[in-house]
Amino acid sequence: MPKPHFLNPPTLSKPPGYSHVVEIKGPGRIVYIAGQLGLDTDGNVVGAPGDFRAQAIQAFENLKLALAAVGAGFGDLVKINNYLTDMSHLSTFREVRDTYLNMAAPPASTTVEISKFARDGAMFEIEGIAILPE
Repeated sequence: MPKPHFLNPPTLSKPPGYSHVVEIKGPGRIVYIAGQLGLDTDGNVVGAPGDFRAQAIQAFENLKLALAAVGAGFGDLVKINNYLTDMSHLSTFREVRDTYLNMAAPPASTTVEISKFARDGAMFEIEGIAILPE
């Protein structure tokens, strides 16, 4: 299996909880996971209205299930994209994220604030890219 090399070049600022660069050499499978919201199996937004933490936890759980469907886990992620409707939830996002990811070698990451999701009441979405053996 190709081993990802997680790198934070000294020429860039030290990132809080992600890697600036992830390099993959060798053969392998690339798996793209669509954005996961904080939805239960019935497609309902979890938690009370406005409960960002509940939605973030559920979105990470959904990402875990999507990864498991191809025999992967969080350690196989090399890139995540995170979308929040309000950056005031950034610290909560980081707390939740840190319980799921290997923070010694975190994937490359982008986090942005957006105005709205396609699902009413949604506050958070995460998508990922994983690398696996052929």
